[in-house]
Amino acid sequence: MALGPKLIEKLDKIYAPDSRLDQHYNGKDLTIVTNENGEPVTLFIGKRLEDGAISGERYVRKIIRDAKTGKIQRSHWDLKGKVSRST
Repeated sequence: MALGPKLIEKLDKIYAPDSRLDQHYNGKDLTIVTNENGEPVTLFIGKRLEDGAISGERYVRKIIRDAKTGKIQRSHWDLKGKVSRST
């Protein structure tokens, strides 16, 4: 599953630092994990199980920063594979 432009737009926002956000988007459940700057760096997308875990796919964000200013020069999301938890 490729990340669509509207979802990428949602993931470009800044959230609370070092947090986990559980959301619902376009019929899918999301868990977003942020870094110390509040930037989303891990995304789980799929169906939420009763224990709160996501059965679906995991994406990790690679951020390239300017060495002088610390601002994001570019970033991209890599699909790391399927995630599931058997009970």
